[in-house]
Amino acid sequence: MNNKLYVKFKKIISENLKFIIIFPILIFIIFYEFPYYISAPGGISNVAKRIHMENANEVKGSFNLTYVSEYKATLPVLIFANLMKDWDIEKKEDVLAENQTSNELEFMEKVLLKEAAQNAVIYAYEKAGKEVEITNRQVIVNYVFSNANTDLKTGDELISINDKKITSKLMLQNEIQKYKKNDKIIFKVKHNNNKEYERFAYITELEERKLVGIYISELIDFKVDPDIKITFDSAESGPSGGLMTALAIYNYLIEDDITNGLKIAGTGTLDLEGNVGAIGGVKYKILGANKDKVKYFIIPTDNYEEAKKIIEERDLDIKLYPVNTFDETLEILKEIK
Repeated sequence: MNNKLYVKFKKIISENLKFIIIFPILIFIIFYEFPYYISAPGGISNVAKRIHMENANEVKGSFNLTYVSEYKATLPVLIFANLMKDWDIEKKEDVLAENQTSNELEFMEKVLLKEAAQNAVIYAYEKAGKEVEITNRQVIVNYVFSNANTDLKTGDELISINDKKITSKLMLQNEIQKYKKNDKIIFKVKHNNNKEYERFAYITELEERKLVGIYISELIDFKVDPDIKITFDSAESGPSGGLMTALAIYNYLIEDDITNGLKIAGTGTLDLEGNVGAIGGVKYKILGANKDKVKYFIIPTDNYEEAKKIIEERDLDIKLYPVNTFDETLEILKEIK
C-alpha cells in the first residue's frame, strides 16, 4: 500500500515539476520587497470627508490635503518605477534617520499624524472662539538620536523625570534646562501594554541649550463642543496635513465660508501657536494636485521656491500662495475668488 502511494506521489511530482519549480520563483518575483522606498505623485483628498461634526455650517467649496503615493519595492514595481519620469527610488538607509529602523519610522509618522490632527482641532476651535478642555497629555519619545547617551527607546511614554511628574512637552523641555552638562537623569516610562520601566539619560549641550538627545511628541486628550471626530486611511502618516485640516474645521465652526466656493489644496504643518511649518515631498504633491486639476495651492513659505520651480518647469496652471501662519492664510483666502 505504502509503495503504491509513493509511486503515485512520485508521478505527480514528475508531471508537475516545472510548476513546482516556477511557482515559488514567481511568488518571490511578485512579492519580495527590496530595501528601497518608492515615491510618486499622489493626489488630493477632501478634508471634509474625514471630519465628522454635528451641526457643522454649510460649506460650498473644499479644502484638500495633498499626499505622496508610496509603493512597496517589489521587482515589478521597481522596473515600472525606472520607466516613470516622476517616480523616485531611494535606498532605505538614505530615507531612515541614523540608527532608525523602518518600524520606528512608521511609528514616528503615525504619532506625528495624530499630533497634527489634534493640533488642528485645538487651534481651530480656539480660533473660532470655542472652548477646549484639555483632559490629558502624553509625552512620547518619537526618535532617539544616535549620539544620545541614553537607553530611552522610541515609543516610550515619559511619566517622570527624577521623580517629578511630566505634565507636558513644554514642562519637560523647561525642566531639562535646570540641569548641567553631563548630569544623569532618571526617567520613569511606560512601554508596550503600559508596563513601566526606568531609563537613564545624560545631559548634553548645544548652543547653550540642554538636551537629552531625543525627539518628542505630545498627544493630547480633549473635549470640545460641538464634538468632532477625524478619520484617516490606514496608509496615511506624517504631520503635513495640519494646516488644511485646521482650515476645514475652522470653516465648519464659523458663519462665513472661507473657501468662497472653490476647490483649494495645500500642505503644511501647524503648531498650537498657529505657525505653519515646512513639509517634504513637494514635487509629488504639486504634480498630484495638478493631476486633480487644482488651481489654488497653499504652501509653507519655506517650500515656496521649490514648488514655484516645479510649476514653472512643467508650465502648470497652479497659483501658489506662500504662508507662515494660520492668520496669514485667512487673509490670503479673502483674495482667492
